[in-house]
Amino acid sequence: MLFAIHGVDRQGALDTRLAHYEAHKAFLSDTSAFGVEIVMSGPLVADDGTTMIGSLFLIEAPDRGAVEAFNAADPFKKADIWERVTITGFLRRQG
Repeated sequence: MLFAIHGVDRQGALDTRLAHYEAHKAFLSDTSAFGVEIVMSGPLVADDGTTMIGSLFLIEAPDRGAVEAFNAADPFKKADIWERVTITGFLRRQG
């Protein structure tokens, strides 16, 4: 099943985000321990098109619990960068 993870950064979290960015990327390079596959992911950006303000993932996973475990282990989550995270099932209609 597909799941969308939508994380919105806390106000003023950019420096913390950048400090943990390499650890976050390394974490995303191997998701097999969680039984999930990243279909697509990347930072959400402000209207300037470059300033990172959050994260968006489209994840293939057997169930919501696997996605929650994956998200909880993310270095960004552990660094408390996100103010709000939603995990929602997703049905692909196009693309």
